Amino acid sequence: MFFKKKKNKIFCISMQRTGTTSVGEFFKKNGFKVADWPMSFKNKWSYHWEQGDFETIFNSEDFKNNQVFEDDPWWLPEFYKVLYHRFPDTKFILLTRDEDAWFKSMLSHSKGQNPGNTKRHCKVYRREEDFYQLISDDQLKDYDEKSIDNLLSLRGYEDHYKTLYSIRNKEIMEFFNKNAPESLFVAKLEDPNKWQKLGEFFNIKISADLEVHANKSNK
Repeated sequence: MFFKKKKNKIFCISMQRTGTTSVGEFFKKNGFKVADWPMSFKNKWSYHWEQGDFETIFNSEDFKNNQVFEDDPWWLPEFYKVLYHRFPDTKFILLTRDEDAWFKSMLSHSKGQNPGNTKRHCKVYRREEDFYQLISDDQLKDYDEKSIDNLLSLRGYEDHYKTLYSIRNKEIMEFFNKNAPESLFVAKLEDPNKWQKLGEFFNIKISADLEVHANKSNK
C-alpha cells in the first residue's frame, strides 16, 4: 500500500462536526497510525496553533510517529496552507455537510454553547468581539484552557455560522483546485458511498457495506 510504505502524512481538514472522528476510525480499522483528539489535547497542539508555534507541533514525537491526523488543529483556519507547503506529498481529506444539519450538530454537541475553548472558538468563527465583551482583562491575565470552555451561546447566530462554514469549504476546494487537485479528497458526509470512495482514493481495499460513524451528536 503506497501510503503505508512511504509514510506520507494524511490530514483530515473537515470542519468540526463533519465526520473528523469517523475518518480517524476508518484509518485505524485499516492499520494506519492515527493521531486523534486526545493526543492533540495531550500535546496542546491547538494552543500552539493559536500561538503560531507550528514547529513545536511538527517536532513533537506524536506528530512524527503518526501518519493520519484528525480533528483540531488541522481544520483550524488556514492551517491547511501551512501543512501543504511544509510537507510535500501530503494528502488531505475534506468532508462537507448540509449546512443546516451541521449547525444543528454544533448546537446539540454542547447544549447550544460553543464547543471547547471559547477564545479559540471565537477566533475560528470570527466572534472575537463577543469574546472580549464576555471576558474581562483581569480574567484574561491568567486564564487556562478549561476555565473558558463553553461560555458563548451559538443561538441567534445561525446564518453567521452557516455562511462561514460554506465559504471556508469553498476556499479549501479553490486552493487545491489551483495548486494540487490530486492532493485533496472531497466527499459529502451524507454520501452512503463515501468510505468506499475514500478507500479507492488511498488504494485501500474495503468491503462494499462498510459504515463508520463515530462521535455522534446527542439527540
